This record gives sequence, structure tokens and C-alpha cells, in this order.
Amino acid sequence: MFDIEASLDSRLLAESRNRPTVVFPEALDARTLEAACFLGRFIRPVFLAPEAEVRALATRELARLGEDRLAYTLSESAFVDPATRPDLIGEFTGACLDWCREHERPMCEDEARSLVSEPGRFGIWAVKLGHADMVVGGAIHEPKAFFRPMVELLAQRAFTCEAGVFVLPDEHPEEVYPQNIVVFGDVGVNASMSPRTLAEVAVGTCAVARDLIPEDVLPEIRCAMVSYSNRGSDEGPSPELVRRAADLVPEILAERVQHAARYGTIHIQGEVKVNVALSRRSADLYHAEGLPWEGAPNVIVCPNLDMGNLLYNLYATRFPGARKFPVMFGLRFQGVDLPMDCTPEDIRLAVKASVMRLHHYGEWQRTPKDTFFRRHRVLVLNPGSTSTKTSIFEGDEERFTEELQHSAEDLKPFEGRPITEQFAFRKEAVLRFLAGHGLGLADLDAVAGRGGLLRPIPHGTWIVGEAMQADLKAGGRGEHASNLGALIASELVAGTGKPAYIIDPVVVDEADPKVKVSGLKELPRRVISHALNQIATARRYAEEHETFYERINVIVAHMGGGITVGAHRKGRYIDVNNGLDGEGPFSPQRTGSLPPGQLIDLCFSGKYTKAELKLKNKGRGGLLDLLGTADLREVERRVDAGDAEARLVYEAMTYQIAKAITALAPAFEGQAIDAILLTGGMARSARLVVELRRLTSALGCPVQVYPGENEMAALAKGALRVLSGRETAKDYPPTN
Repeated sequence: MFDIEASLDSRLLAESRNRPTVVFPEALDARTLEAACFLGRFIRPVFLAPEAEVRALATRELARLGEDRLAYTLSESAFVDPATRPDLIGEFTGACLDWCREHERPMCEDEARSLVSEPGRFGIWAVKLGHADMVVGGAIHEPKAFFRPMVELLAQRAFTCEAGVFVLPDEHPEEVYPQNIVVFGDVGVNASMSPRTLAEVAVGTCAVARDLIPEDVLPEIRCAMVSYSNRGSDEGPSPELVRRAADLVPEILAERVQHAARYGTIHIQGEVKVNVALSRRSADLYHAEGLPWEGAPNVIVCPNLDMGNLLYNLYATRFPGARKFPVMFGLRFQGVDLPMDCTPEDIRLAVKASVMRLHHYGEWQRTPKDTFFRRHRVLVLNPGSTSTKTSIFEGDEERFTEELQHSAEDLKPFEGRPITEQFAFRKEAVLRFLAGHGLGLADLDAVAGRGGLLRPIPHGTWIVGEAMQADLKAGGRGEHASNLGALIASELVAGTGKPAYIIDPVVVDEADPKVKVSGLKELPRRVISHALNQIATARRYAEEHETFYERINVIVAHMGGGITVGAHRKGRYIDVNNGLDGEGPFSPQRTGSLPPGQLIDLCFSGKYTKAELKLKNKGRGGLLDLLGTADLREVERRVDAGDAEARLVYEAMTYQIAKAITALAPAFEGQAIDAILLTGGMARSARLVVELRRLTSALGCPVQVYPGENEMAALAKGALRVLSGRETAKDYPPTN
């Protein structure tokens, strides 16, 4: 049986866009809540019920789903009791009265207020007025209380249809429906029927099928428009009406094909008898009648509401193992209508299908209003040696970004001087960036800067205060451009009451004392690493698995110009090599750990000065020293060309990375490791990833890949966790 849910999941995750806001008026229905617990990666749920009641329901009836899944879902959700939102009730009441006047349906204000206060109508109006993107209901609401008002208020076309999608189990004879996939289109949703409406419904139903079923599964969408009666259209489309509708199909379908070439695989045949459309012998009958395809249809447009409902319920009862769900057409993907006998899986699939179509058309970008999920605006600063990366985030979405380049001529006056001398120069560049996008400091909710070389601190989001600024200005732990991030952030918000933060700087240190003991008392190990990307990658893995950083065990290998391999155990960053000083595997530009005896001899050989050796260790070592290039792609090209030396060095680096990964197993003290996560620029190499998977397979855990560093998003998310109340910002320095 075709796994339609896995197909939807992979396509939704590939979209990599914002998550739409989806309202669940039936929040206290256990099926609805269970379905929502498997949708957190794709939507932002809004439950129209008091939070305490939703949590009580989850505890009482859904404990089998696991504490992690329930806790994660509820932490990602908004809870709205309509009775506690007089602002929205007032807005919806006014809009309801306007709509009634426009449609000549008189209604008094009290009646309208009572109507929009009911969760079903409240959810529909929330979508119509831009507070949410989709409403899901019908599992406990009668059609007149949800389905009909949803269609009336959200319809974007003169016609609508509801398609029932079935993926039938393998025991169903495949010769009836190719790949055991069938879509029933229901014309009865429309109050009146005309040839144009029927043709539009047929094409729309086929478009639903084409959008949801990949072409490699169903190369063609074959539709049969069923004729029902010779007595006119009272009981459904007559043969004459179907013939007239079929004449309009090519024109309507051509418009679809202009929108997207995939619709060119749709073929629609009119005036097909019911017994032919549903028969095991349909393939032979179609061939005998000379229809324009070989085989049976996979889309059937039903002649009336009764037959649509009959077929949906018949197949649902006959094949309880089928994957089935409804999809509305004509509402701009804003509504999902559920059968009252739906299962949690049905709800889950229906929502995923509608969200996928929402993304697929490329028109949806984000929820128009941020009523339920506040989009805080955060300025993110990441100073580097010759540039300052600057971004504006609104919620999780990066709205503007620019890498502000600082030329050698611009930086010449600061040569040989403390990095803090560049403060005013870089601050002005950031202000110009803001002004260029029509923004001022009053438009920001917070500023997040890249953390610098501070005292060792735990991971998290830190408030930039006087003590932190003093340490950075003194530069006692080193001079680096990242020291400017917190200083500029603090200056920008001075006097505004807005916060300035840093997130997971390189000095994050949560290692046990035993990790830092070396064999020489004078040389304890220091912990300096790519903490920002290490922890952000671990958090991302946790989110994708609908749990929390505090509940996972992962090893993260950051592979860039330097390489750090870290152990993250239940929310603590407990061990990592000092990538700044070159400890660990050698990398494109760093030597990695060296044989100490030989290193001592080299230091006193007189061949190199101290400065030259430091440069070799960090900047001129690794691949650059061994092969003359720091570009991994160039090394791989040499390997492919038969360069034996390049192959040896490449294999040695891969071996050392794998060795560093597997060496961290003791850090978890016997606990299972959930995954190995590969990140950084080198994680883009498919060859390197394959080799690391092979060499680390003895750990018995999966390897997942997150290429690049994603530093700006990591900084923004740290600030957003605090602004949204999910995390408490820490004061520097830590008291312990």
C-alpha cells in the first residue's frame, strides 16, 4: 500500500517554510488532540478551549502517546477560550453583522455575538479575518454548525467540492483502481448544478489528486464524470448536463496546465455509468469504448451528495485499514471538514494534505496577523574579522539579511589596536542597515549579538549587562571580533527598555571536572567550541522529533575550518574538544591534536618562531599544510582523479572525525545515544557523510545531516525563546 503519510511528510519538510496557524474548535475531542500531537513539525496549533482542560484531557486519555510528545505539542500550541477574548469577539461580531447586511440576512448584535462566541464559528471567523490560516472541525459539529458556515464564509470561488482520498490496502484488487488509489469528488456541496460548475468540480477534484499523489506513483490522473439520471438535474447531473460539462473541461484544464505543467497528466471522461466506474471490469469496458487511456479511473466525480457520502462510508467500512481523508476545494485551503466517525489518523492526514496544498501553490508566506503567535522582531548581529552579518527576524522568519563588508581600507586605522576600537564604526554600519529597511530601534523587540570570549558559562540566552560589557572591553580572555556583538547590541537598546542578549558563545562549558584533567597539572583542558551551532543543531534535531533538548542524547560533529565534536546529554553540553586551539581531528585549516613529544622537539628546533607555530596550528595547518588547499571539494576532485596522497589524507581526516565521535560514548554513562548529527560546511559532502556513517555504525544510532552553520537563525531563536516565555534569560556572570 502506498504510504501517503510518509510522502506528505517528506514533501512538507522539503518546503522549509513557516508553519501555518491552524485552529481546532473541537479541542476537547480526544481524536483531535491526538492528531495534533503528530502535527507539530508542520503547523502551529490553536486549541479553542482553556489550557487546563486540554492538558487534563491529554493526561487522562492520551498518556499512551508518551510524556515527551504531549509536552512538546502543548508547548508549541496556543490556547484560546473565546469567552476570555472580548477583543476578538467584538471584531468577529462586527464582521458578522457586515456580512449579514451584505447578504441580506438580518441579524441583531446579540445574536451575532452569541453565534461568533461558539468555538466552531469563532475558528471560522479567525481564519476569514486573517488571525489564522486554517480551521479544522466537523468531528463533533453537525454540518449546519460547522461545514455549511465554513463554506459560506471561506469560499473563494463560485463553486466548491469535497474530495475523499482513499489509499486502499493491498488486498483490494488493483485492477479496479491503479495503485489502489481512488479519489471521490462530491458535486453535492454546491447548492445548484450547471455544466460550468460540474466541469470546474471535475477539474478541481483531479487537481487535488495530482497535488497529493506524486507522478511516479500515479503517472496519470484519470477521471470519470458519472451521469446519474435521464430526468433532469434534480437528482444529479443528467447525461446531457454531463456532456455539456465535458465540452467545457478542455478550456478549464488548459488554464490549470498554464499554472503548473503537472496538471497536463489529467484526463477527464464524461458520461460514464456508475457500474462502469466502480466495476472490476472497468478497465476492459473503458478500452472497449475507446476511452483515451488504458486501464481504470482513479478519480470519480459523484453525481450527488448521497452517492458521494455513500461511497466514502462504504469504502471506509469495507476497508478499515485504508488511509482516508477529506480535502476541500474552493476554500483556498483554509478549511478542513471532518466526518463525525473520523479517526485521529484521518484528521492528521486531512490537515497534512491541506497544508501541503497551501505550500504547493507558493502563494502562502505567513499568517497575516500574529494574534495567537506573536512574531517578535529581533535584530541579529554576528561580527567577523572583515564583516558584520546582520539580519532582521520576525518570529522564526528571516525577513532581511546582509553581510556588511568592511574593506581593508576601512579597517586599516584599527590595525594593532584592541577590537573595541571598531565599536563605533561597526555600530554605524548596523544603523545604516536598519535605516535601509525603513526600521528604527523602536521597531525592535530585542537585539541578539554573537557572544565573545567571556568567562566559562553554561549554555543559554544571557542578558548583556555591565559585568559582561566590562569583561569584553577588557579583553582579558582574548581579542576577537565576536566580542563586539554584545557591546553593539547593548548600545543599540540603551534607554529603550528593550533587551540585548547573547546566545551560546564559544566559551560555553558544562563539562564535568574529570573531563578537564590532563596528565600535566599546569595544562588543564579548556573548553572552547562551536557552541552556538552545536547546541542549535541538537535543538533542531529535538524539535524535528517533537521533543526537547533536555530529553535527548546526541553527538554533534561541527565540521568547518575547525572541527569540534561534542556530547550533549539531556540538555547539558558535557564534553567537546577545544577546536579553537586545534585539539581533536585535523581540519581544513587546523592541525588537530599532535604527538606531544615530537611537538616539543619541533618547538625547540629553532626552525619556527612561536608566532609561526601558532599560525601553523590554527590557520595554516590541516589540509592546507598537507595538500596545499583548505577546500574539501578540491581534495575530493583530486581523490577522484587518482591522487594517492590526497586519498590518504582524506581517509585520515575522515578516520579522525569518526574516532572523535565514537570516543564520546563514555560521556553518556551507559545511556543510549539517540543520534549522531553532522553539521558545518563539510557536512555538504555526500562522500564524507557516507564514510562517517560507515565508520560510526558500531554505536548503533542513526546519523543525521544539517549542513552549514545557521548561526543567525540560532541567535534569533535564542532571543525568541526568552521573548515567548519558553526560557528565562540568565544574568552574567553566573553565581556558581
